[in-house]
Amino acid sequence: MKTLLAYFLLVGTASVVAAQSHKHPDPGQPAQLAQLAQHTGSSQYAGYQEREIKALSPQQIEDLQAGRGMSLALAAELNGFPGPSHVVELGEKLWLTQSQQRETMALTEQMKADAQRLGKAAIETERELDSLFKRGCPSEASVTQAVERIALAHASLRASHLNYHLRTVAILTPLQIARYQELRGYTAPAGTVPNHVAN
Repeated sequence: MKTLLAYFLLVGTASVVAAQSHKHPDPGQPAQLAQLAQHTGSSQYAGYQEREIKALSPQQIEDLQAGRGMSLALAAELNGFPGPSHVVELGEKLWLTQSQQRETMALTEQMKADAQRLGKAAIETERELDSLFKRGCPSEASVTQAVERIALAHASLRASHLNYHLRTVAILTPLQIARYQELRGYTAPAGTVPNHVAN
């Protein structure tokens, strides 16, 4: 009897150790999710069902609410059109005049306010789509309309970010734009002026 009890205790201890060594990772970590899916067969989206809005992570919601750039203006930024917030950050190194400082600071504040407003609208459109599926089986028409509203909201947000880059270029000199490119690590030292300001 004692031998049998000892056997079950040994098996139970081994099971606990094995379970601890295969503890499920934090579902917020992509690499761990992939590893978990590989070993258990579960989806890489396991844990996402707990999200407030299924298609948006807490970080994405926070970024949208805060009016952060979220790389939405890369088409401008990486093609020689500086963004106002980075210009403000690099002000001294860009040799900004007092007038330029005032204008870029004003643009930065306006851009953030617009991005926060549009970001919140984008969140709400995603929430609407989420609610359609939470309530039951939505129609194809209602889903299509919801997705179109999401696309429009995100397009408006992205266009806003890009347009503020255009307004920033209008404030700077060609030399300052070239210097910005250098400081941001996009080009060799200032000397080559981007095409859109060369003339």
